[in-house]
Amino acid sequence: MEEIKKVEPIINRLRRIEGQIKGIQKMVNEEKYCGDILTQIAAARAALNKVGGLILENHTKNCLKNYLENKEDDTTLDELIDTMIRYTK
Repeated sequence: MEEIKKVEPIINRLRRIEGQIKGIQKMVNEEKYCGDILTQIAAARAALNKVGGLILENHTKNCLKNYLENKEDDTTLDELIDTMIRYTK
């Protein structure tokens, strides 16, 4: 398993996202205005996309580094491409 650089900032972001989700749950339970709830959902989605982007960046760097250092076959690059395609769906 590869090491994720800057783990603590990513964990902190995920905790903030968790708080956002709990806030959205509370808004729904309290029957708040739908427009406000949707705004919070969009903010949580954007925050989650940012975390995913950071992790994808780390993964890409590790894959390319391993590929270049070890002169691995194209399997490493194929796996990286598959991961990027799955992430961007």
